[in-house]
Amino acid sequence: MTELSQSSEIASQNGFRAWFFASLVSLATSAAILAPFFWLGTASGHDIQFHISSWLDAAGQWKEGILFPRWTEWANYGFGEPRFIFYPPFSWMLGAGLGSLLPWMWIPPVFIVLVQAFAGISAFAFLRRIVSSFPAILLGVVAYAANPYALLVIYTRSDYAELLATSFYPLLFLFALRSCGLLESNAEPRRNIIRCAALFACVWLSNAPAAVLASYSLALLFFWAAIRQKSFLPLIRGGFGVIIGLGLAAFYLVPAAYEQRWVNITGALSPGLAPSDNFLFAKTPDTEHDAFNRIASYIAVLLIVLTLSTALLVWRQKLRKEKQRGTNQTFLAITVLGAAASLMMTRVTVLLWNYLPKLRFVQFPWRWTAVLAVAFALSITLLASRRGIACWLVLLCAIGGTGSFLVQHAWWDSEDVNFVKDAVDSGNGFEGTDEYDPIGDDHMEIPKEQPEAQLIFEEESDPAPKGEFRVERWTAEERVVWVRAEKAAAVRLRLLHHPAWQVSVNGKPASTERTEIYNAIVVPVSAGESRIEARFTKTSDRKIGGWLSGISLLGTALLAWPSRKRTY
Repeated sequence: MTELSQSSEIASQNGFRAWFFASLVSLATSAAILAPFFWLGTASGHDIQFHISSWLDAAGQWKEGILFPRWTEWANYGFGEPRFIFYPPFSWMLGAGLGSLLPWMWIPPVFIVLVQAFAGISAFAFLRRIVSSFPAILLGVVAYAANPYALLVIYTRSDYAELLATSFYPLLFLFALRSCGLLESNAEPRRNIIRCAALFACVWLSNAPAAVLASYSLALLFFWAAIRQKSFLPLIRGGFGVIIGLGLAAFYLVPAAYEQRWVNITGALSPGLAPSDNFLFAKTPDTEHDAFNRIASYIAVLLIVLTLSTALLVWRQKLRKEKQRGTNQTFLAITVLGAAASLMMTRVTVLLWNYLPKLRFVQFPWRWTAVLAVAFALSITLLASRRGIACWLVLLCAIGGTGSFLVQHAWWDSEDVNFVKDAVDSGNGFEGTDEYDPIGDDHMEIPKEQPEAQLIFEEESDPAPKGEFRVERWTAEERVVWVRAEKAAAVRLRLLHHPAWQVSVNGKPASTERTEIYNAIVVPVSAGESRIEARFTKTSDRKIGGWLSGISLLGTALLAWPSRKRTY
């Protein structure tokens, strides 16, 4: 009996109990990760205010009746930015949803617990199809849910979107392996393709850099399967799944790709954020940057060493047996993926980072550690089926040592949530993002604490001309201002130029001007009464993306429809 069949037998006999205990272990692991939060406060990583501000902004727009926000209302101190066009929706919608139900102070830790608990369950679903020893599988659940890279993200980076995206990795690789024939499956091939596509879409809708890594990882797995099987079928099936997945996520991907021409997207590759500055142990003129890069590099090396050593032990002790050919094939494919991920963190791959499509937007080569973590979880699980106690000790030392180090070097601050919430509640807003700043604007020059609208007369006179205005409606996607002026004037709106914003005066399209230093909308008005309306319209790229997702969803549903077998 092969190990794969043993695993299937365990799944069928103890399915509910297995899932129940795995869920408990996963939840307990995520709670243990969160323990320092109870006495130190919230881990204030690099991206925490970015995510908190996105959650608060999205939740506020839901109250305005905008179910799927596109324009971030309170960015750039109320002048806004198209952040939600470019940043995948799953993480900020999850954060906003939790914030609508629970106190905002709770949301960062609750988000972490939910996502890492799901990551453990995702790892369990993957490992149970390969390994027969249930205690070893539970070790793998802990190994993935609390892997050192996840701890780095939680304690020092606070990149909640990346955390969410990587929680899908084990499931994604499970169905990718099944789709290309590297892992046996009783399900129809089309069902594995559909599941792979759905999970691929979930990763893209969670975090773009993690999705780029997933895309190249799947490509490597499909090419490896094609070489091993000497057939183009794995490439065809895998490619079909990737296309469906991209189609399902097209409502986000098409606008995000097309509208890059309207923002300063290259801000994502400013000094310190480019791949060349973030290879393992890279050195730059910025000592603070290099100090963090060393920490990320040490964690990457730790996982590389652990994965390589456990993989070699597994290969020597267990998988050379011919009767375990199925497990051998799966293990070898994931090990190759882990080796490729390790190599991509080093400077020898600089040409790939420079020329492969969109790879440079991953920014940090050590992000490949997230892919390596899957290989680590699999190899240590396979080894634990023979050397359980030793593997538990190694894992606890690795996780405990990494966690203890990161907790001591993290910045702990319980005021991040309140700081951003106060900025939104006061109407002052928060700082914008370099790469989402509309073309022609310098968000560093945007003034703070500006009124929603301001009446400006072009010529000074004595006595000063009289004018009045009132804001009739002001939401994230609609601004209406009534103005009365004695002579020709202009109204400066607290709003940045962007092609989706259409401005009219008294119901007719209006030509707009801009402020001198930054790119706020200035609307000329004639003497008398004027009604200015600015609306965030649905551009053609968003319509096309929506239609592609709808068509892909319909095609997926038809493909998943059970086929009727003829009976005679």
